[in-house]
Amino acid sequence: MSACSTQPDESDARRAVQRYFAENNAAARQGPGAQQEFFDRTQHPDYPIDCDLDDTTVRLDPAMSTLRPDPGWSPDGSVPRGRIWAVGVEVTTRTDGSTNGHQIGSQHLVLLDGKTYGFAPCPKR
Repeated sequence: MSACSTQPDESDARRAVQRYFAENNAAARQGPGAQQEFFDRTQHPDYPIDCDLDDTTVRLDPAMSTLRPDPGWSPDGSVPRGRIWAVGVEVTTRTDGSTNGHQIGSQHLVLLDGKTYGFAPCPKR
């Protein structure tokens, strides 16, 4: 008897996360408007965006070897619906074509109902 699972396995998660970052960086290359649309479309449905990027783009380069499940993570005290993954990223922000920020940190993504959701950055805060 075989069982079906709605939970993505690690290889599914890896592909979904890689696709998310590739789409993010493609949007960043197109400019702030395209990237804002990407963040609007991929924002976790339980956490509305409360930030506008203005003229800033955010390039995210993941260290895929650091990808790991992080089921207890919470951005605000309540755990998001879906399967939560964390990955180390190198973040570069650009405004008006000039680099104005660079850091390394962790980013969380959530796989929910066959989609990959994130939590849009707010570089002006």
